[in-house]
Amino acid sequence: MQNVEQSAPGKNYQPERVNRLAVIASCLVLSITIGCHRSAIENDEEKRQSLTQTDETSQIEPALPPPISPPQTLNDVVIETKGTFAAKRLHESGQRAFVNAGAAPYGHDSYHLPAPVINNESYNAQKENGFIATSNDQLSTFAIDVDTASYANIRRFLNSGQLPPVGAVRIEEMINYFDYSLSPPQAEPFAIHAELGNAPWNESHNLLKISLKAKELDGKELAPSNLVFLIDVSGSMSQPNKLPLLQKSLYMLVDQLSAKDRVTIVTYAGSDSIVLQPTAGDKKEHIREAINSLASGGSTHASSGIHTAYRLAEQAYMPGGNNRVILASDGDFNVGVTSRDELQELIRNKKESNIYLTVLGFGMGNYADDTMELLADSGNGNYAYIDSILEAKKVLVKERASTLFTLARDVKLQIEFNPEIVGAYRLLGYENRLLADEDFNDDSKDAGEIGLGHTVTALYELIPAGNADLPDVDPLKYSLTSSSTAPSQADKGGGYNSEAATIKLRYILPGSPGSVKQELVVKNHPKELAATSDDFRFSASVAGFGMLLKNSEYIGSTNYQQLLLLAKGSRGPDEEGYRAEFIRLLEMASLIKPAT
Repeated sequence: MQNVEQSAPGKNYQPERVNRLAVIASCLVLSITIGCHRSAIENDEEKRQSLTQTDETSQIEPALPPPISPPQTLNDVVIETKGTFAAKRLHESGQRAFVNAGAAPYGHDSYHLPAPVINNESYNAQKENGFIATSNDQLSTFAIDVDTASYANIRRFLNSGQLPPVGAVRIEEMINYFDYSLSPPQAEPFAIHAELGNAPWNESHNLLKISLKAKELDGKELAPSNLVFLIDVSGSMSQPNKLPLLQKSLYMLVDQLSAKDRVTIVTYAGSDSIVLQPTAGDKKEHIREAINSLASGGSTHASSGIHTAYRLAEQAYMPGGNNRVILASDGDFNVGVTSRDELQELIRNKKESNIYLTVLGFGMGNYADDTMELLADSGNGNYAYIDSILEAKKVLVKERASTLFTLARDVKLQIEFNPEIVGAYRLLGYENRLLADEDFNDDSKDAGEIGLGHTVTALYELIPAGNADLPDVDPLKYSLTSSSTAPSQADKGGGYNSEAATIKLRYILPGSPGSVKQELVVKNHPKELAATSDDFRFSASVAGFGMLLKNSEYIGSTNYQQLLLLAKGSRGPDEEGYRAEFIRLLEMASLIKPAT
C-alpha cells in the first residue's frame, strides 16, 4: 500500500477563506452549466418559432461527434477545455448553444458538455425514380440541372464523421460536380455526347451516359457583369464557416472583376441595408472595405433583401450584359416572407426581369438546403454549397464563367427509347426536374440554365427488351403504330433495329424569340464495362455512391469496395484532384457506421 504523506498546514493557513473560495468556484461552475442548458433551450425555442414549413423536410437527429483530429477545413469547430471546466461559446443574438457537444481538442480527453445544440437542417427528400416500361411510355423528359451543392454538402457530412441524410443526396448534382473529357461544340452552342455500356451494379442491364458540353469563351470575350451581392448578416451567420468564409470568398471573386463590371452589396438581417451602391469593378479597395465591414447580428428578413437587391440590379441593368443577383445565406429565414411557397412565388416574379440568380449556401446546424435549392430552381439560377475556401475558389474563380455567365436558358432533354431494343428505363436522379412530355415543345415552361463551358451529364439505367427484370405491366390494348417521333435516319430495311434511342435537346439563347432543337441518335452497341471510357466508369461509380447513400433498392449487391475499385480504375488525369478526393470520401463513407 502506498503511503501518502500529508504536509501540515502553515501558520498562514486560513480554512474559512479556502472554504469561501471553494463555494464561489462551485457557484461559477453551476452558473456556467445552467447557462449552457438555458442557451440550448432558448435556441431550440427560437427555432421552433421560426420554422413555418415542416412538411417535406427531414430533420437530422443529433449525433455524438467522432474523435477529433487536427482541423482540416474551416468547418472544424473546436470546443476547448482547460482546467476543470472552460468552453468557447458561440453567440447569436446574445447567446448560442454549444456546438459539437462532448468534443475536445486533439490530444485531450473528451468532456461531455450539457444540452447539445439541436440540429435543424432541412432537406426535401424525393422518391427515387423507378423503371418505366417503354411499351407504355417511350418518352422521358426533364430539365437539366447544373447545381453541385449536394456533393459539397455530402463532403461536409463525411468530413465530420457522419453519413448525410437521404434528403441531402441528389445523384445528378454529385455526377455534375466533376468535369468530363468532352469535345467542344463546333457550329452549335452545345455538343451532345452519348455512351452505352453495361451497368456495374447489374450485368444484365445497360447504362446510357448522356452529356452536354457548352461553348466556351475566353475571359476577354465575356460580357460586362452587373452583380448584386445579397448577403445574409443575421445572427445565425456568425460562425467561422458562414460570414467569415463568405467574406473570403467574395474577396476572390472581386479580384476577377474589371472596370467594365459593376458591383452592389445589399445585406439583410432584421431589415435590409445597402452597404455599397453600384461601383466599378476596378475600385477593388473600396469594394473590399465594404465586404470587410460586414458583421452579423439580428433576425433574418430575407424577402426584404430580395426586393432591394433586384431593384438595384434593375437600376444598374446592362443590356447585353450579365445581370445577376448572388444570394449568400444559410437559408434560415425567420422574418417576413418565410414559407417555401411564398418565397418561390417571390423569386418567380423577380426572374421576369431577365436577372439571373446564383445561390451560395454556407454553414451547418440550421442549414435550410430545401429553401436554397427552391430559390435557385425558381429564379433562373444555379446553386452551390461552399464548405471551404477551396470550394469557393472552384465555384467563383476556376468555374466563374459557367457559374455566372448563362449561355442558354430553359434547357430540356427528351429521350425517345426504341421499345424493340429497350424494355424499360430509369433516370438516375433529376427527381425534382421531371417534365411532362408535352412541356418539351412548350417554350413557356421553365427549365434549367447552362453557363459557358458547362458540362452536364445524365445517366439512364436500361433493361433490354425481353429481359426477365422488366416491370410487370399489362400490354396496351389500344396503340398507334405511327406514334413514334421517328429517329432521323432509318435502316436500309426501313426499321430502326440498330438504334437504342434518340436524344433531343431544346434551349433558348439569350435574346432569341424562340427555342432551338438539336438531336443525336444512340446506336445499339453496348460495350462491356471494361471497354467503356474512364468518364463512363467514373460517373457510374459516383452514381453508385449516391445510390448507397440513399439506400436505393436498385443497387443490388454492389458495395463500397466494388465502387472503390471502379473509381480508382477510372480516375484518369485528374489535374485538380477532385476525383482523388471522391475516392477518399468513398472510402471514408465505407468506414462510417450508419446511425441506428
